[in-house]
Amino acid sequence: MQRQPEPTSSTLQLVANDLTGIMETLDSRELDLGDGEYDTTDAHGSAERLPFAAVYHTVAFKDPEAHVFLSSPVTAKILEVERFTKNQDRFNVTAQRSVNKSLPAVFKIEMKHGEFTWLVKRKEKHFMELHRELRTYKTFMKLPLPTRSHTVRRLSAARSEVKPIPNLPRGGGDELERDGQVSSRRKQLEDYLNNLLKMPMYRNYHATMEFIDISQLSFIHDLGPKGLEGMVLKRSGGHRVPGLNCCGRSRVCYRWSKRWLVVKDSFLLYMKPDSGAVSFVMLFDKEFSIKMDSRDTETKHGIRIDSLSRSLVLKCSSYRHARWWGQAIEGFVHKHGAAFLKDHRFGSFAREEVNIPSKWYVNGKTYMEDVADALEEATEEIFITDWWLSPEIFLKRPVVEGNRWRLDFILKRKAQQGVRIFVMLYKEVELALGINSEYSKRTLLTLHPNIKVMRHPDHVSSVVYLWAHHEKIIVVDQSVAFVGGIDLAYGRWDDREHRLTDVGSVTLSNLEQGEDGSSGAANSAAAVAQGNGRGIITVTDSLDQPRLKGQGRTRRSRFSIRRHLQKHGLAHADSDSKLEEAERSCSTHSLPTDVGALLGNTRFWHGKDYCNFVYKDWIQLEKPFADFIDRHTTPRMPWHDISSVVHGKAARDVARHFIQRWNFTKLVKPKYRSLSYPYLLPKSHTTAAEQRYQVPGCTPARVQILRSASDWSAGIKYHEESIHNAYVHVIQSSRHFVYIENQFFISCADNKHVFNKIGDAIAERIIRAHKEGKKYRVYVVTPLLPGFEGDINTGGGSAIQAVMHFNYRTMNRGEHSIISQLQRAIGDTWMNYISIAGLRTHAELEGKLVTELIYVHSKMLIADDNTVIIGSANINDRSMLGKRDSEVAVIVEDSETVTGVMDGQEYQAGKYALQLRLECFRMILGANTDTSIDVSDPVSDHFYKEIWMSTCARNAAIYQKVFRSLPSSDVRSIVDLEGYLAEPGLDKEDPDRAREELQRVRGFLVQFPLQFLCEQNLLPPIGSKEAMVPMEVWT
Repeated sequence: MQRQPEPTSSTLQLVANDLTGIMETLDSRELDLGDGEYDTTDAHGSAERLPFAAVYHTVAFKDPEAHVFLSSPVTAKILEVERFTKNQDRFNVTAQRSVNKSLPAVFKIEMKHGEFTWLVKRKEKHFMELHRELRTYKTFMKLPLPTRSHTVRRLSAARSEVKPIPNLPRGGGDELERDGQVSSRRKQLEDYLNNLLKMPMYRNYHATMEFIDISQLSFIHDLGPKGLEGMVLKRSGGHRVPGLNCCGRSRVCYRWSKRWLVVKDSFLLYMKPDSGAVSFVMLFDKEFSIKMDSRDTETKHGIRIDSLSRSLVLKCSSYRHARWWGQAIEGFVHKHGAAFLKDHRFGSFAREEVNIPSKWYVNGKTYMEDVADALEEATEEIFITDWWLSPEIFLKRPVVEGNRWRLDFILKRKAQQGVRIFVMLYKEVELALGINSEYSKRTLLTLHPNIKVMRHPDHVSSVVYLWAHHEKIIVVDQSVAFVGGIDLAYGRWDDREHRLTDVGSVTLSNLEQGEDGSSGAANSAAAVAQGNGRGIITVTDSLDQPRLKGQGRTRRSRFSIRRHLQKHGLAHADSDSKLEEAERSCSTHSLPTDVGALLGNTRFWHGKDYCNFVYKDWIQLEKPFADFIDRHTTPRMPWHDISSVVHGKAARDVARHFIQRWNFTKLVKPKYRSLSYPYLLPKSHTTAAEQRYQVPGCTPARVQILRSASDWSAGIKYHEESIHNAYVHVIQSSRHFVYIENQFFISCADNKHVFNKIGDAIAERIIRAHKEGKKYRVYVVTPLLPGFEGDINTGGGSAIQAVMHFNYRTMNRGEHSIISQLQRAIGDTWMNYISIAGLRTHAELEGKLVTELIYVHSKMLIADDNTVIIGSANINDRSMLGKRDSEVAVIVEDSETVTGVMDGQEYQAGKYALQLRLECFRMILGANTDTSIDVSDPVSDHFYKEIWMSTCARNAAIYQKVFRSLPSSDVRSIVDLEGYLAEPGLDKEDPDRAREELQRVRGFLVQFPLQFLCEQNLLPPIGSKEAMVPMEVWT
């Protein structure tokens, strides 16, 4: 391979010119240090393994501080000598060369360093050039030049004896005639190179490193095996996304830049030699190809490397050079990165990975606790992308350790420890959404320089107004990845109790409240207390942080924090002798926290976290701890959600998606092109098994990462809709049942307004089961009302009604709906196959009975107790089609089985899927409190009719009787609303009897009111602002 040495500095050039006589004496016996002034030991203190964090600390190639080598020796072995005559030559040789003469010999050298092995091709003239440059360097180093950097370099090592010297005997030139000459010269050059590489002074010189094709990124263990490296010219342009390329195609429009190319197993990058900065990363994918024909490259001696994101053209010094590089890159990538070059199942960018430790989460409590612990374990990188992120949320509750587990405090703490944190937020259309991502970005950026935040898309420049980045991902060290439906945002934290009220206070014993006042521990100053009329003291939040009230008296009563937490489902009821012993001894430190013992009722939702977004959308997010809803009169809206965590290679795939999006955003938004926003590099799958931290309680399973991605969201040529494909496939191939929880239920393609086929797959599968005479169940749980601000007592408003229109169009209204399809095919027996339900709960607030729907935000499917899909994708076109919102999901297929029940028969169910379904069923059906409810068999007639359908109907009837709750099938038009609400419920007429009725409620499940407003046209009325936006916004 032709080497292209960098121009030397002016000082070095002057020295070289003055030493012409020395330079021309090529049979020098040694590159000794003469007076023994310099030690040849490595001054950099090489390590056995370079940390991954080194990718963020690259320096200029000529910088003597560049860390490149490991502690092990570098060895060279010349494997063969390539000699091509004119008649044999496959390359483009000049016609003037004599046929009798051999071409210059090319030495194929195998290099080894630690775990890394790579090949280098060099001609003899390259050895001679290196030798000359090293002699110049040696002479230069002996000159006492009056510069600080030069003096430091000269005196960086102590005196020691002279080491063995590299020797380059005079050769016969590039063209070696006889085989004996070749063999002899081969041994001489091999010995010369090995001797040279034993001397750190010369080995660490940039010309030597360039000669053996290495850089600061060569030997980083987590980047995988070492591929081809070297200096090339790269051509500008070639990006797949319009707007990033020059408008012309002529050579005048192109720029050629000198870059150092690095090829790894799943990506390539190039660096700027003068700064060491990575200036582009290309991930390999199914479109990867190498082309070397001049018609493809449009340049002499060129290589074209294609992917979904770019067509990159490189220029080499000769035809032979280009051939060698093209073949070497292609060979290396197909050997080490073949998995990335295929279209995988469901059309996903990621393959199925086996034996992946996986875990599910029902509701935000356990999810956020594990996220907090995983973030705390981060040592290198944290990736976060959310539709909405609230920096001030608490990940562990109740708040008994001050601000230790507040998200912004965790991120700041990790950034101070040297962890690099990268956050991508959806940049909303501010007129349409009030999530204030600009505030979130500004808040995070002020925490620490190691935290970098991007927002995307820019609506005007990208012409993307309608679609959103909807993913919810957290990746720690590219080894642990949380994927699901839970944003790290207000309102998301909840547990299996789904409380409606939170008017309690936190009071403390009079111990000091934290060992470090500067750490943001909760303030011990007395807060303003106010009575709520029932003898309960409440604490108002300050505007900057929640405060825990310090009490003058030491104890009010024999209060057990453990019993209190058990009451709220926050601790196990099993005996813990140490805790019981501590309680008996009246220890005020009954919990290992930074504050004193808690007394009274704990507050779980502080400030903006206490919300009911159908009643009122969020406002003034820059005041996080100021309430915007009166928690003494308005119940909160509980939040039901699902998430998951995966490890190893699956986590690498999630990280790869994040990296692709980050690098793409850096490319398209000029404000992020500075070096302070680095390109991210994916870790190799070869090191994925080296798990430093694993979330406790995982189950090994077969996992594949799925996504919805396209040109606007990820910069790829063809869109991906692998989540949609997986949903349809799993439903079609299911044998016994599917259980779906989803925030939306918009499907059943008419190829006009709706295009996804999930609803059609459900209908077809039920019809097939009916024809085969087999039992088959479909359970769908979705919110009773869409999550938009609006008063349902007056109809809800245009936004709520627009989404309701498409939900009902999928369920039972119009010819394309699931129930209409089923009625045409199997009549009224459809009721034996599918049930659609919502969730609702009730409570007492200030002595008054209240009810509220539980907002189902999950995006989950369980099939046959062995297959689960969890992600961020709703069942609608926005999430499923790939070209619209960006989404990420996981499909988990069990590899470990446990004995379950299916239609009364013993059944080998998957451990992961079964436990998840049981947790969901027990919670929504009330089996956690009523042990007589058996949820083990999801298919039997007894369960479907006597438990599921019966609970649905009974709970719905009770809520309607007690509260006259909405939505209700008794209200078929807006006209009916007034009459329905005029009739008072039991909660107002007879509260005591109402309480008795409510005791019959089991769990949260209620029948979905399929006839609600069925006589009303729910599409936005002409003239409303909702009618002015395209229909795709609602689907």
